[in-house]
Amino acid sequence: MSEVRIVAEARTEFGKGPARRTRRAGKVPAVLYGHGDKPRHFALPGHELMLALKHDSNALLALQTDEGEQLALPKIVVRDPIRRTLEHVDLVAVRRGEKVTVDVPLTLVGDPAPDVLVDQQRATLSVEAEATHLPTGFEVSIQGLKVGGTIHASDVTLPAGTTLAVSGDEVLVQGLGAPTAEALEAELDAAAAELAPEASDDETAAAEAEESEAAADEAAPASEE
Repeated sequence: MSEVRIVAEARTEFGKGPARRTRRAGKVPAVLYGHGDKPRHFALPGHELMLALKHDSNALLALQTDEGEQLALPKIVVRDPIRRTLEHVDLVAVRRGEKVTVDVPLTLVGDPAPDVLVDQQRATLSVEAEATHLPTGFEVSIQGLKVGGTIHASDVTLPAGTTLAVSGDEVLVQGLGAPTAEALEAELDAAAAELAPEASDDETAAAEAEESEAAADEAAPASEE
């Protein structure tokens, strides 16, 4: 993975108001944690940061600060729920040669056996690697996956220097049997049967109410004209 050099301006004002002003200026509020130091507050250029995180959630950022360069990894990225713009970023400080644990995206490749539903139970795989050599993604082959077949964390090919941060027995993908048309029809019939008694009860109650109203009308004395 390559380092992304990005200018980090120190922030001295905090709270919602200053944060909004930072965003209006096209920058993203960020907080840097790690190595036992006090949290450090920065404003990062929004466009450059968005490009850095667009294809790699574990992008290694080389922050250019007033105190020199500081390597950092994204820890928490907050986006606007509608516009998807960056609202805030929490960063963790790292050093060259330091081992860190990250969640790396999984991509399924290949085709399973006919009539097999692929159940992907994990979208990422947690691994430990050197901070400047983090993998950007893993491909998991599901070629020929059969019903009952499973792919475990230990089945993923890891690059040199990268180790699993989870149990090798953790299931990432499994093959499920696709339901037949008959089975789906049977489920629909069963669901309809469960709803039928409720409908019958409603119809019975409505009929009883109509009978009560008719009886009341017959019992009522005729009004004088």
